[in-house]
Amino acid sequence: MKFASFILFFLFFNLTIHAQDKKSLNIQRASIAPKIDGELNDPAWQDAELAENFIQFRPDVGVLENETQKTVVRVTYDNDAIYFGAYLYDNPDKIMKQFQSRDNFGINDFFAVVLNPNNDSQNDTEFFVFPTGNQADAILSPNIGEDFGWDAVWESAVKIVHDGWIVEMKIPYSALRFSNKKEHVWGLQFHRHFKTDRSQYSWNPINPEVGSTSLYHGEIIGIKDIQPPVRLMLYPYASTIISKKGDEDITDEYHMGMDLKYGITENFTLDATLIPDFSQVGYDDVELNLGPFEQQFSEQRQFFTEGVDLFTKGNLFYSRRVGNAPTGNPTLETNEIIPDYPDKVKTLNAFKVSGRTKNGLGIGLFNAITQKTYTTVKDTVTNGSREVLVEPLANYNIFVVDQQFNGNSSVSLINTNVTRNGHFRDANVTAALLDFANKKNTLGIDAAVKHSYLNLEDDNQSGFNTQFEIGKISGNYQYGIGHELADKNYDINDLGINFRNNYSIFSADFSYRIFEPVGNLINFSYNFWANYNMLYSPSTYTGKNIGGSISFQEKSILGYGGRFNYEMGKQYDYFEARTEGRYFIYENWVDASAWISSNYNKKYAYDANIGFGTMFEEGRDMFNFDFGISPRARFNDRFTLIYSLDFSNSNGGRGYIQNIGDDIVFGQRDRTTLVNTITGNYNFNVFHALSLSFRNYWSVVTYENQLYTLEDNGRLSTDDGYTLDDVNNPDVNFNTWNLDFGYSWQFAPGSMLTALYRNSLFDFSNASRDTYFNSVGNLFKQPIDHNFSIRVVYFIDYNHVKNIFNKKHS
Repeated sequence: MKFASFILFFLFFNLTIHAQDKKSLNIQRASIAPKIDGELNDPAWQDAELAENFIQFRPDVGVLENETQKTVVRVTYDNDAIYFGAYLYDNPDKIMKQFQSRDNFGINDFFAVVLNPNNDSQNDTEFFVFPTGNQADAILSPNIGEDFGWDAVWESAVKIVHDGWIVEMKIPYSALRFSNKKEHVWGLQFHRHFKTDRSQYSWNPINPEVGSTSLYHGEIIGIKDIQPPVRLMLYPYASTIISKKGDEDITDEYHMGMDLKYGITENFTLDATLIPDFSQVGYDDVELNLGPFEQQFSEQRQFFTEGVDLFTKGNLFYSRRVGNAPTGNPTLETNEIIPDYPDKVKTLNAFKVSGRTKNGLGIGLFNAITQKTYTTVKDTVTNGSREVLVEPLANYNIFVVDQQFNGNSSVSLINTNVTRNGHFRDANVTAALLDFANKKNTLGIDAAVKHSYLNLEDDNQSGFNTQFEIGKISGNYQYGIGHELADKNYDINDLGINFRNNYSIFSADFSYRIFEPVGNLINFSYNFWANYNMLYSPSTYTGKNIGGSISFQEKSILGYGGRFNYEMGKQYDYFEARTEGRYFIYENWVDASAWISSNYNKKYAYDANIGFGTMFEEGRDMFNFDFGISPRARFNDRFTLIYSLDFSNSNGGRGYIQNIGDDIVFGQRDRTTLVNTITGNYNFNVFHALSLSFRNYWSVVTYENQLYTLEDNGRLSTDDGYTLDDVNNPDVNFNTWNLDFGYSWQFAPGSMLTALYRNSLFDFSNASRDTYFNSVGNLFKQPIDHNFSIRVVYFIDYNHVKNIFNKKHS
């Protein structure tokens, strides 16, 4: 009780308003909109008030810009858009520039405009322009960071001149969300980044030691009599796919559909994908998985990566669940098999409604529908077959309410729901979240309570999860303590992802970092952590660990660092046995690694890492070793090539093989993994580009002949005398090959043509003693899959079409 009273007193004591002087910029309406051509000779710029005197905040804090690299910005507006003209002084020979795809910063200087129409210090819209003319954009909030999955359609132009470079930008109001009122005061910030020394300047001063950069915006004053436009944007598409799988005949597919964005109100937007087309989504980085948990893949479908900040709160949304493999498990009769079980389900449509009011209330609604999916069950004796439903019509839904307060905090309520037609499992998860920071940004609290509910065919199941963390969140020294638990039935895996449940974890962390250069270092940080792990039910100790990491970056932009982790004493693994209530004991595991990264500004650069792991346990001789090297070449501003090689070797590992009756059988194994990747980009200009992506993943696992039985006390025994002859051959030779080669052409703002050729190979066998080159030789004997696709997306802005017709009518 005393501790709770202390926490409440500390919260209220720290709720003091952190005052800060803000710069302001008065702008005037343009009678004639400036032409976006990289020239600042338009009448609209002549009398514009100047935003200048930028101040460094990284790596030094508070240093004024020098005259030869100063920044001068002008701003104006009209009924359709807000315009920016920036003169960025510099030596043209020192301007770092590299052509890249959208949202890829590469080796570039940049100029950025940050707008916050609600002026709430939390919900920013960022627009970046590089010296090549490439663009990047993102939405930003302190809770989710920068979301570069969000893309808007806006104009920019760049010109390199004798004493620097010039940027002009036109940001239409359709790319922003703001209220309809007579006069506006928007949050405004400008950033300038010099890639040569990683220095960054802002128009309004930033203190990187305290809070997020959103707290340090200036203001833009003078915007009057503008109305939020009708935000209706259409993205019709057409695609064709020609494919050949192995020895099968060539097939072709043709698709047409449309995505749309519609502003329901001034601050809320509907995003919908009608007849989705994900034919050009890249390959997943599949690995050989020997563990008890599924492998998690990144999302590559644009609809599920763009504007999902509200839906990702609480980590309850793993978008790969939508359209993932079916959940059904058909009952097979004697002699029946499933020769080809589907690996995905077709998504019929999906939509998102999201936005935030001027009072900081965010509301989000996500909905997706997937179609029925069947598989063929074949009788191996009669050769007969039957169709079995493995996934019914299913609906995936998320509803979020998020109230921001205090300028840097929020409280949220989230519900996710999966409803499957018929006698298939349904799922529901509800969570309440708190993300709190006091006004001074010295104290932070993260808390959550989550409840899961499953409607199963035989029974219902409910579970819960709680999380709490409190700590110091600003300054050179930061620290915190936390606790998280989940009961046995907590399960969010129908629309989210959690690898385990039934745990109770106590944690503590401590970190130190510098915000200004110290000697030859421009960045330096270290942090330490400790965890004490238990089961939730029964309340039983399972293990503990301590660890730490350290990183440096010198003024030469050479970066290096390392980490270590030590699992002290006996560790009780309740998951490797794949049997409820059974555990496997291992002791004193320690691993460490180090890395180095050279200066990417140079024509040739590299990344490298090395690591090891071992176990101090009687009767065990286990050692892991890994290293990686990734050289990169920037042949010129248009052509970049990166090669990566990652090697790992593990000797003496032990893991689950299979059950024999009531016995749980483990084996001791050696494993070698080699991964080769190549990525390359060649940009003809801002609008035309070639891309290459290649990956070959090879992993072999060889078991010793003598096998083990897991005893009730968690130890392994050879008393039952099991050998490899008693189990299905567990040796593995796993080899994959994926190649993507693509061409993209932005033929109009927001409109894109993409042509993509890809092929893939896969081989899985028990030949674990084959060499790498023998394995690759066998890989090329497998049937190869070829795929060629062309996709055209055209952007249509309702306001642009309306203006064309209005001009014709006039």
